Amino acid sequence: MTTVATTSRKAVRDEGVVVGALRAHPRLWSLLAVVVGWIVVWSFTEGTHTLQISVSTQTDVHQWFQDLSDSIEEAVSSQSSWIINAVRSLADALNSIFTWLQHLFTVAPFPRPLPQFGWLGTMALAALVTFAVAGWRLVLLVVPAFLLFGFLGYWTESVDTLLITLFCVAISCIVGIPLGVWMAHSKVVAAIVTPILDVMQTMPSFVYLLPFAILFGIGPAAAIMVTLVYAVPPVIRISAHGIRTVNSGVLEATDSLGQGRLQRLTKVELPLAKRTIIVGVNQTMMAALAMATIAAYIDGPGLGQSVLDGLKRGQFGTSFVAGTCIVIAAVMLDRTTTAASVRSEQARRAGDHGRRLRRIVLAAGTVGTLIALYLSHVQVWANEFPSSPDLGTPLRNAVDDFGDWLRTNLSGFTSSIQNNFTEWFLNPVQSLIAESPWFVTGLAILLIAAIVGGLRAFVASFVCLAGIYFLDLWYNAMVTLTSCLVATVIVVAIAVVLGVAMGRNIGVDRALRPFLDAGQTIPPFVPLIPVLILFGPNRFTAIVAAVIYAVPIATKLVADGIRGVSGETIEASRSTGASRWQEITKVQLPMARGSLLLATNQGLLYVLSMVVIGAMVGGGGLGFDIVFGFRQSEYIGKGLAAGVTIVLLGIMLDRITTYGAARAGAGPVFKLKRRPQRGPSTLLG
Repeated sequence: MTTVATTSRKAVRDEGVVVGALRAHPRLWSLLAVVVGWIVVWSFTEGTHTLQISVSTQTDVHQWFQDLSDSIEEAVSSQSSWIINAVRSLADALNSIFTWLQHLFTVAPFPRPLPQFGWLGTMALAALVTFAVAGWRLVLLVVPAFLLFGFLGYWTESVDTLLITLFCVAISCIVGIPLGVWMAHSKVVAAIVTPILDVMQTMPSFVYLLPFAILFGIGPAAAIMVTLVYAVPPVIRISAHGIRTVNSGVLEATDSLGQGRLQRLTKVELPLAKRTIIVGVNQTMMAALAMATIAAYIDGPGLGQSVLDGLKRGQFGTSFVAGTCIVIAAVMLDRTTTAASVRSEQARRAGDHGRRLRRIVLAAGTVGTLIALYLSHVQVWANEFPSSPDLGTPLRNAVDDFGDWLRTNLSGFTSSIQNNFTEWFLNPVQSLIAESPWFVTGLAILLIAAIVGGLRAFVASFVCLAGIYFLDLWYNAMVTLTSCLVATVIVVAIAVVLGVAMGRNIGVDRALRPFLDAGQTIPPFVPLIPVLILFGPNRFTAIVAAVIYAVPIATKLVADGIRGVSGETIEASRSTGASRWQEITKVQLPMARGSLLLATNQGLLYVLSMVVIGAMVGGGGLGFDIVFGFRQSEYIGKGLAAGVTIVLLGIMLDRITTYGAARAGAGPVFKLKRRPQRGPSTLLG
């Protein structure tokens, strides 16, 4: 009797726990039910109705894209459209401006045998501008950086890269920051602009290389436009995020003082969002630099050409040294813009004496710069960079030797890692998503979208999946979706760990940031080579390359969000006796939810942008269709359809995560409760 009663009470208690868990996390359990049901159906239907087509198969939709591409090329060659003529005029203007800049610093204008200003004048001008906008400490970074460009053997290419990057960043900021502010203040504008940004950021660059090359011609103009398309979305998105996250209490206080909309923007919102906007500017710079290699495919000037030439010849050392110059440029620009954002505050602290001293130094520096410019204009030794010391050749040889060592000693071990990961994780996930009947996978994705993001996510996913279906690339889209999801999960996990550490400790931030800059700005092809040596050409290599490329931006955004949690909130949590783990999980991560979502979205978009590059090393999926179409003119239509399919995938995943976060609620993310019966107070979510 006692045993029966005890068992009955235990069953009731266990049932209460289960019911409580279901009530506490209904969406989580619903997701689990969908996945389990999907797996059950897949086990009986694997490999049927997958809509897989061969590489050479082209459908009517693909032929329509092919005809569209042919008609645009014909219109350009005949110059029969005023739109085409206007685009050509814009291309001529961009080429003229950039050619003028090159004649000043890197290219000899006929009949002069050397550029107007050589290395001495260029470096002096860069030092003066750096001192004016960022202070003397950054001069100690900029001058050695310029010297390294020359000592590594890439002075001209490095200056060309800086010219095209700064030119594109200037245009991006002029257009992007006001548009981001407008998006933050208008839901209608945000609803219109966001899908456009999704297309710009998710469309693989290889897809629009060919149209831009047709419209703008091979050369600087096409490279500038391709770079702008890829570089402008981060500054728009992150500027809008910065304005939206300005403390509402501060805005209400300014409204009560009778300030107008313009005054509130210039005196409150922009100053408070400055740090986040600077992050956006930095990310735009990194994106522009990352496009250097891609733009080289259409004869874009700069270091990308050197990286690409080294890859074509199998010279890893050459590509690495040129890529190192890109990293140096990225670190230099990142530190300079960050220091410039706090320059006004430092000037106020310096007082009148500091301002007078700064004016004197600026005046003396201006005179010295003019002298250096004159010398570099008239003296060969001040124009052509010295040939010694040569640091590039020994570094190039050392890197080539290291690549040989990796191939000889570690490739066997790393190949086993790749094989186990692919066999036990990647293949089963891909089989579930791609080998299920198309309608089963589609239904599962729609149910997941509805559970996570509600009706809006369901509708957006339905539209995107319908588009993917009608583009006749369903199977390859699901293969790509598998790789992107796996890579994004890894990216977010790494970003949270590193971002929390950076946000909580300035020393960790200073130690990791150069590596993040390097990972984000070094051309994707360069880190791809050692990964390819270690793991061979396969999907795993493509995933690793995507993770390397996407982790830096996601980590920086997480760190910015963690750092943005107010000190008062942290002190309040500590006063309740919260442990470090509770402080992170119950306070900082929940309050940085917006930054975490933005990091997830940006990480996902950066992963998607690597689909084509991953296809070059065995990634397969839609990326292969794009590369194949780019190389074979008769398959351009299929490549364009694959590019549109990638955009639809990106929009779908973006909407699911965005609406899911909004559905989670924007109310208080934590509560402080005192529980004296258990001693020290604790943080409860």
